[in-house]
Amino acid sequence: MTDRLRPLAAEALGTAILVATVVGSGIMAQRLTTDIGLALLANTIATGAILVVLIGILAPLSGAHFNPAVTLVMALRRQLSAGDAALYMVCQIGGAMLGTLIAHLMFDLPLLSAYADPRTGPSQWLSEAVATFGLLLTILLSLKHPAEQIALRVGLYITAAYWFTASTSYANPAVTIGRALTSSFAGIGPADVPGFILAQIVGALLALGVTAWLLRPTMKVSP
Repeated sequence: MTDRLRPLAAEALGTAILVATVVGSGIMAQRLTTDIGLALLANTIATGAILVVLIGILAPLSGAHFNPAVTLVMALRRQLSAGDAALYMVCQIGGAMLGTLIAHLMFDLPLLSAYADPRTGPSQWLSEAVATFGLLLTILLSLKHPAEQIALRVGLYITAAYWFTASTSYANPAVTIGRALTSSFAGIGPADVPGFILAQIVGALLALGVTAWLLRPTMKVSP
């Protein structure tokens, strides 16, 4: 039983720390500067850095998904059972929500607050599909490489995707839900969450299909 709980605890803990970093660094940046670009840069660096650390230390325990889109793809690849995948997702979402609450407590903010500015529309949804597609492509094409390389590549990809997507690359349904609980710099309105999550799932499934095609063994024709 304990062996079964360890991966779930790792997923909850990793996602909580990830979201606490995303939200907390956004709050800190917002308090230290009125320059939105500089605040986004600070938020980006903190997020990319913590991903490298979390994947590096927790991958041996759970695979370090921290993301229901990643878990869904791994289940479709039969690398995780449907039951375990469902438990992973519950722990990821719970961890993400806890991460936001912890960030609020650290900065002496109300536990829950609603984000007002809209994050919706075709450009935002396309951005999330592209961001998640790229993230899953990075992960799936790196699976046979050492874990430290995967950690570094994921951290670098998210760092880049913060800046080349209009949505600032949430690329993660659990993180999206966690960020819906804050009105701070990293927040998203609860009404905008379903559109983001749907786009993220579409991007993840596209990455699964493209990766399967790219890695398909070449058929050799006998002479």
